Amino acid sequence: MMNGEMEQFELRLNRQPLREVPAEWREEILAAAGRASSVERRGQGRFEPSTLVSRLSTLFWPHPVAWAGLAAIWVFILGVDFSQRGAAPVVAESHSPPSVEINVEVRQQRRLLAEMLGPRETREAEQLRIFFPRPRSELRIEILTT
Repeated sequence: MMNGEMEQFELRLNRQPLREVPAEWREEILAAAGRASSVERRGQGRFEPSTLVSRLSTLFWPHPVAWAGLAAIWVFILGVDFSQRGAAPVVAESHSPPSVEINVEVRQQRRLLAEMLGPRETREAEQLRIFFPRPRSELRIEILTT
C-alpha cells in the first residue's frame, strides 16, 4: 500500500466505534490465557508431582499389568538379595590346606594318566612352524640389489 492509502485506512479505522467483547467470550479468553501461563510456568524448572505422574502414566498405560508384574519381580529379587547378605557362609575361614596324603594321591593320578595317554607325538606341521622372513615382491629385491 502507498502512504496515502495507509492514511485513509487508518482514518476509516479510527472512525469506527469500538464494540464491547461479549462477557462469555471474555471469560473463555481469560481462562485460556491463565492455562497457557501456568503451562509456561511449569516449563521453567519447577518440579510438580502432577507432571511426573502424568508422564509415568503415559509411559505405563499401554500395559500396566506387565509393568506392575515387572516391578513386583524386581522388589522380590531385591528383597531376597538384602535378606541373604548377612547369612552368606564364609568359605575362606573354614577352608584348610590339603593334607600330604591328598597331594601324594593327586601326583599318582597324574602319573597314571600320563602313562595311559602315552608319549605326546608332535605333528610335522608344529615342527615346521619356524618363521623365515621373505621379501614381499621380487621388485623390491631388484631395487635393493642394483
